Amino acid sequence: MNLPTIAQIAKNLVINNKGLLAMDESIPSCNKRFNALGIPATVDMRRAYRDLLITTPHLSDYINGVILCDETIRQMSTDGTPFTDILKKAGIGIGIKVDTGEADMKDHPGEKITQGLDGLGKRLATYAKMGASFAKWRGEIIIGEDIPSMECIEANAKVLALYAQICQEAGLVPIVEPEVDMAGNHSIERCLEVTRLVLQAVFTQLQLHHVALEAIILKPNMVLPGLGCDFQVGIDEMADTTVSLLLAVVPSTVPGIAFLSGGQPYQLATSRLNAMHVRYKDKLPWALTFSYSRALQQPALSTWLGNSENINRAQEQLLHRALCNCAAMRGKYDAEMEYNGRW
Repeated sequence: MNLPTIAQIAKNLVINNKGLLAMDESIPSCNKRFNALGIPATVDMRRAYRDLLITTPHLSDYINGVILCDETIRQMSTDGTPFTDILKKAGIGIGIKVDTGEADMKDHPGEKITQGLDGLGKRLATYAKMGASFAKWRGEIIIGEDIPSMECIEANAKVLALYAQICQEAGLVPIVEPEVDMAGNHSIERCLEVTRLVLQAVFTQLQLHHVALEAIILKPNMVLPGLGCDFQVGIDEMADTTVSLLLAVVPSTVPGIAFLSGGQPYQLATSRLNAMHVRYKDKLPWALTFSYSRALQQPALSTWLGNSENINRAQEQLLHRALCNCAAMRGKYDAEMEYNGRW
């Protein structure tokens, strides 16, 4: 492990008030989104859509890195140029999702454990040769009646730490993603309680496995009530609750925290990021940025609809969402930007 090199890569992923574009959806997840919009769920259409995203002009003005899945990192643009070459030329970092999905946790109904450690070192070496400089692994924690258990939290934290350790040994920056899922009717207080336990367990395991914190990116959920909760808190309360927790549990040596969107409406995800910067910008020891998937992609996907005639307009939609979120990182986003693009 060349620690100075990977620590610099981690810093580069969160500098200049830019974020990350997560386009690492699994094939079933991507197909599900296509099916909902009547887009043929084929490998050719997935390639065409990812080509649209990657070749968006000026994407690097707002995006430091892109997270790909195994299928996408091997694909090429319409003219035969590998996607990885396009990203390198644009100065955008290449990331790769390396977990292989979830399995039911034995003797823990309703709880999941993420898989993919077997052969991970060899896969990372292959991805590094293809141009990847960072990776991502998601551990999902579900809130429900009598769950999550501490056994589930600790098991997922340990797996995240093992993944991060293997990544750094392979010379890649690990994005550590412990996601407390938004589904459910739990309150913000319950989400806060669980998210605190999860983050504490994750950093305990990272330290036990000698993971260099200056060479990771944390990708957590925002602290929010469940989608089914009758009481949805205001943006300022969410910002205070989320940032106060992060200040309490995330070491200052971590270079950046890149929020997942977790199914939030895209304008709301931007507004919430903006509120955190408006209220805490000068108090943050790490970069506080975004690593959004649907909250960046959905307007572009809904505009494209599988029609090549819509590519330019779809790319404009992606670029606009990226611009809005970069403005939010400066605490300068407001609703008027959605209508006139004002910076």
